[in-house]
Amino acid sequence: MSTQRPLTVTEISGYIKTLLDKDEILSQVAVAGELSNYKIHSTGHHYFTLKDDGAVISAVMFRAEAGRLKFRPESGMKVILYGRVSSFPRSGQYQIYVSHMQPDGVGALYVAFEQLKAKLQAEGLFAKSHKKPLPPFPGRVALVTSPTGAAVRDMIRILGRRFPACEVLVCPVKVQGEGAAEEIAAMIRYVDAHKLADVIITGRGGGSIEDLWAFNEEIVARAIYECELPVISAVGHEPDITISDYVADIRAATPSNAAELAVYDAAELKTRLRNAYSRIYQSEARIIGEKGQKLAEIKRKRILSEPEAYLTDRRMHLELLRQKMEAAESKRLSLLRERFAAVAATMDAISPLKVIKRGYSIAESGGRIIRSTDEVAAGDRVDVRLTDGRLLCVVENKVKEG
Repeated sequence: MSTQRPLTVTEISGYIKTLLDKDEILSQVAVAGELSNYKIHSTGHHYFTLKDDGAVISAVMFRAEAGRLKFRPESGMKVILYGRVSSFPRSGQYQIYVSHMQPDGVGALYVAFEQLKAKLQAEGLFAKSHKKPLPPFPGRVALVTSPTGAAVRDMIRILGRRFPACEVLVCPVKVQGEGAAEEIAAMIRYVDAHKLADVIITGRGGGSIEDLWAFNEEIVARAIYECELPVISAVGHEPDITISDYVADIRAATPSNAAELAVYDAAELKTRLRNAYSRIYQSEARIIGEKGQKLAEIKRKRILSEPEAYLTDRRMHLELLRQKMEAAESKRLSLLRERFAAVAATMDAISPLKVIKRGYSIAESGGRIIRSTDEVAAGDRVDVRLTDGRLLCVVENKVKEG
């Protein structure tokens, strides 16, 4: 049995930590694997495990290092970790202390871009319904960009050439590096809040994805989305696409293209105005010509050249109408007279008086004409009407015949 003094747990844990810290390989290591049980503590530290088919190792990424991440790590993601392997004596576990992390097989910036794009799209920041139209004739254009780059010079030159009446306001900001995104977002909000322009162009010239990254930051995207003024995004060259391009009201292929989209070409506008003037002039000339012809026709009318003769013609026309009306009325009255005479003759022919004149009489009793012997009785008084008067009779008897 060994006579060596037994070590305490603290001593053995410290010894193991010393061995790990002194190892050249473990002091600066890169490890590939799959993230699992990924958790972000309230302190800002990230705790997770890295695994493959054969083993699992714990890992920690402290807040300072985690703050430099360009993407959002998630469980199940394949990554490469850079850091050192050491132990934590209190738990007796060895783990990787991560200083840097990147997606395995694809760049961290690309992953960050896709993650933010998916997030903002789900929130509706790219919706067409939120896009604002550009003003047709802006009085001032604000350029939120670097004041020293070639892009700003190109935009100023093109804006001045295309539409000299439009003012250009250069709003200087950093467009790459630490703090660039915050400056761009703050300037967009400032211009919008004070309505310093009618339209905003924000962007920069071409570069690598790292150079353009400020325009992929969420803070810039939200500033553009919340802006009441229309915003044109003009970042890099035509193939370059940033988050700002998706959120902006208009995406320009280049800064020069943004200047062309922002204002009308004055030369083209003058040509359109001249063409419009020519069309209006020709239209009005045609109308005046047609009205002149109508006026000439009116002047040739007899009423203007011989007004008295015209009135004479009207009088003759009225006289002819009067004669026609009188003739028509006379004819109508003659027809009515003839019709009346025919009706009168018919009435006279069937008149009871005519019957009496032919030797007949009418017997009445009680104001009623007697048509049958059954209508009277012996002793009834009967009034017999003759041609020249009446006979007042009393019925002595009645004889029924037939």
